[in-house]
Amino acid sequence: MKINRREAMRTTAVAVSAASAGNQINHVSAAIQIPLERLCPHDVLTEAGGFYDVSRGNPKPYSLMGQALVEAGLTRDSWRLEISADTFTQPGIVKEPSFLTREFQNVDNTSITFDQLRDLGKTQGVKFIKAMQCLNIPQPLGQGLWEGVPLSVVLRKCGPMKNVRRIYFRGFHNEDPKQIFQSSVSYTQAMETPPGELPVFLAYSLNGEPISLQRGGPVRMIVPWAHGFKSIKWLQQLFATNDYRNNDTYALSNNDPESFLKTAAYLDKGAAEFSTNDPIVITGQAINGYSGLRRVEYWMRELLPGAKRLDDDSPELKKASWKKCELAAEPDWNTVLPTGTDSKTVLGFDRQSGKALSWPLRYGMISFYTVFRDLQPGKYEIRVRAIDQNGFAQPEPRSIQKSGKNEISTRRLTVT
Repeated sequence: MKINRREAMRTTAVAVSAASAGNQINHVSAAIQIPLERLCPHDVLTEAGGFYDVSRGNPKPYSLMGQALVEAGLTRDSWRLEISADTFTQPGIVKEPSFLTREFQNVDNTSITFDQLRDLGKTQGVKFIKAMQCLNIPQPLGQGLWEGVPLSVVLRKCGPMKNVRRIYFRGFHNEDPKQIFQSSVSYTQAMETPPGELPVFLAYSLNGEPISLQRGGPVRMIVPWAHGFKSIKWLQQLFATNDYRNNDTYALSNNDPESFLKTAAYLDKGAAEFSTNDPIVITGQAINGYSGLRRVEYWMRELLPGAKRLDDDSPELKKASWKKCELAAEPDWNTVLPTGTDSKTVLGFDRQSGKALSWPLRYGMISFYTVFRDLQPGKYEIRVRAIDQNGFAQPEPRSIQKSGKNEISTRRLTVT
């Protein structure tokens, strides 16, 4: 796969303009040569093994081996997607959905095999670059090119349904009811995707390769606009219901089960001590969430004796002189996408030019950076925040953690 854009350009000249932030912290105007990987250290596509892992299960499904994998339905040959009705409370409200036997003659009328799903993908498949983000973890998990079949395509292969309000999906759970993990979307979200929007889909490929067990293969759900709890791994069941309540596992755990990705900036971890002789490069990643990303800003203050801890709603932060961070430029997609993948075939890209319709990508993530030079010896604290396209500054407009962890990211450093 060609997902490393660093080989094409190893260094870049950065003009650091004179600016002031916090307690008269000066940035001396200078042209400095800084390696590209220090300014934009993240590849656009995260390798499968590089995602932050938040897998559930005891044992973890990806730890199974040999015959245990086959019996669990976690190989491509043994995988089945069971489709049924589940009314939760009242029997007989939902008409049992079933596959049309003329479409799938080799299996029973309530399941689909991996090969059949892939065959659907040959004519009705989609590709989309999406960032993964957990609702309760303050950092992006990774970003990949996901490929699969829209949920609406699969459901339209079913027989007629009535009185359906939600479509639920479950992953493998070790045959243990206590480990069941399920999510859902409304019937409308499952069946209708407006032009320019992105569909819920059943993914079987990541970055041009089969999805590994650790990433939720052979097949996982992808809900582009949502936090990761909607994009469940090891997908094995779909069921329709007329129950009006949202019974997602995350809903039952007192979280917002309909939470869209939040527009938010997250600082990278890094060195805590620097020398006055070297430029200080501060980097991070931002999620382009529900309301889009207008810019990323930083504010640095010197930690003088007696400095108080500042909460996100502190008056000092609201009055601070926030400065603009630099965002990574749109890459040459020929050096980013897997070999043989044309950007013109990816959702969110122009069908003629192959350029992204928006940068950063919708529901994607982007690197940002700022450079400090000639900071005087002392202790400092830097904060970053995202500003969405509505003008809201992180953690607004949704500052409640139940809808996603997005407090203002903070990092401390010492200059000697």
